[in-house]
Formats: sequence, C-alpha cells, structure tokens
Amino acid sequence: MISPGDRARARRLGAQLRDVRRAAGSLADALVLLDTHGRVRWFNDAARRLLGLVWPRDRGASIAERLGDSELGVWLRDGAREMTEELAAPADPTVPLNVTMIPFGSRQHLLLARDVSRLARLEQVRRDFVANVSHELRTPLTVIHGYLELLDPEDVPALAPVLNEMRTQSRRMGQIVEDLLTLSRLEMQQHLPEEHVAMAPLLASLRREAEALSQGRHRIVVEDSAHVDLLGSPKDLHSAFSNLVSNAVRYTPDGGDIAIRWRRAAAGAEYSVIDSGYGIPASHLARLTERFYRVSSSRSRETGGTGLGLSIVKHVLNLHQARLLIESEPGRGSSFTCAFDQDRVIDCASVQSS
Repeated sequence: MISPGDRARARRLGAQLRDVRRAAGSLADALVLLDTHGRVRWFNDAARRLLGLVWPRDRGASIAERLGDSELGVWLRDGAREMTEELAAPADPTVPLNVTMIPFGSRQHLLLARDVSRLARLEQVRRDFVANVSHELRTPLTVIHGYLELLDPEDVPALAPVLNEMRTQSRRMGQIVEDLLTLSRLEMQQHLPEEHVAMAPLLASLRREAEALSQGRHRIVVEDSAHVDLLGSPKDLHSAFSNLVSNAVRYTPDGGDIAIRWRRAAAGAEYSVIDSGYGIPASHLARLTERFYRVSSSRSRETGGTGLGLSIVKHVLNLHQARLLIESEPGRGSSFTCAFDQDRVIDCASVQSS
C-alpha cells in the first residue's frame, strides 16, 4: 500500500518533470533525446520546426535513418564525433545549424541543434564591411605612398627621419590592407582550385624568400624528405607557407636557426617551419590564428608584422582540409606544421611515369 508521503513525493516529481519538459519544449534550440541505439525518445517543438520530426510518428525511429541523406543525417551516420560548424536544417535547407551530440546517463545522447542564421548574417555583414573598407583604403594609400617616394630625404635633411618613418608606416598600412583583402577573399570561397602544386620549386622559392628577408642574419636550411607534391591552389599555399617563413625570420634573433621541412607523415604529409626564436607562452597558443592577435605588441610593431599572417594560414589550410599544429616554448623557439591528409598528396614518381 502506498503511503500518503510516497504519493506526495510522486506528485512533486511529476510536477517537476512536467516543468522540465515545458521549459525544454519552449527552447529555441532543437532538442532530441536519444536512447542507446540512437532512436528518438522525445523532442521539443524546435526539433519539429528545424529537423522536420513529427510526434508521435517519429518516436522510436532511428534519428539517422529518419533524417535520410540530409547533411545532418550524413553527419550522424559518420559518427557525430565533433560539433559541426554549419549544416543545413533538414526541414529548411536555407537555415544553417550548429549541431552537437551530448552524451549522458548510460550511453544515451542529447542531440542539440541551434539556428545560427542570425549569426551567419552578422558574419556576412562583417565580411562585406571589411572587404569594402579595404578596397576603399587601397587607392588613397597607394597615392600617399607614391608621393612619399617622390620626396628625397636628402633634399630636406631635417625631415629625413620623418619621411623615412612615414614611408615605413605607409608600406605597413598597405600590407595590412592587402592582407585584409586576402582574408576576405578566402572567407568568401567555399573551394579552391584543384591544381598540381610542385613542392620542389616551391621549397626553393621559399628558401630564396627566407634568405632575402634574413640578409645573412640566420642559418637557414631546407629539408625535403617527402619527395611528393600537393593538390590544391599554388598561389594560396605559397602565401600560407611564405607567411610561416617570414614569421620565423621576423621573430628569431640574429644568429638563430630556421628549418623549412617537407616530409611524409602517417596520415599524409607535413610542411613545417622550425625556428630557435623567442618562443610563445602556452597561454597564447590557442589564440594565435585570431585576426590582429599579438603576443607582444611592441615586438610586432618593431618587426613590421600585421597580425593577420596566421589567420591567412588557417583559412588556406581549412580550404585544403588541412590542420595547423603549433608547438612552442619561451626561449627555445617554435614549430608551425601544416598537416595534409593523404587525399592531398601526389606521388611525384606516378606523375612522371604518366
């Protein structure tokens, strides 16, 4: 026989459960509760609107099968291991979703899908603004720099230091504008050209660039043990690789060592730039690829950095389905590695034989 106290506790638990369901049901994010086999146990109203689920028809159905060949369905069947950047909503492909799978209990999962269309619109506004402002700044900066080049400091010795500083800063501003335009172009691209990128001449070009920047102040070596090429955009890969080389020269003291390495790896191939420079504290590593992020503002200004180089590297690698790996220790130098999957690697021998 159930005691009055047990009945009261059951009523309280029932009321709390209803409150939780009502709260979850009113969320703007889609929530789908899945059992240990990936079958639907419950979902809220947003899941109906964004994912196209129907109650009670889809109760007990496999969520991956129910969503079919949609981007979300493919992501689920591929294992749903990481949070997605952006997937089209199954119920409305024009709505972008940020989706994650949250484990809980005994091998159960909660599928969380968030409508990020407003964020996507704001991001597009930001991209358009940066691109437009950069285009508008390019012409007046070119004119200013042109007139400064016409002025000979020897004609007005008293103004020589001022004119030299103005020239330096106008060149730096011009480089910032060019880097911003490059970033805007990369952000708007979904895919890059799929061309054969010959690594041997590219590595030779990178060596010449490093030696020209260094002016004999560093020991520079190039190691090619991979003897393979890449599939991608020659222009953009050169830009990314060159950024890493110029950073190494810029932030390595005179007499330091810089190594440019191209080697095979278990998953494909790796391009690395290793230096014996100042090094970077671990607390800064996660933010290095953010626009204008600087570990040391004074040092960056002294060396002429724009703060955009690693952002460009990251975007180029993302478009090549590659990863940027960073290792560094203050006082012992840094290692920046571009890791390419096997799908991007071209065997030189097979190309020559064909």
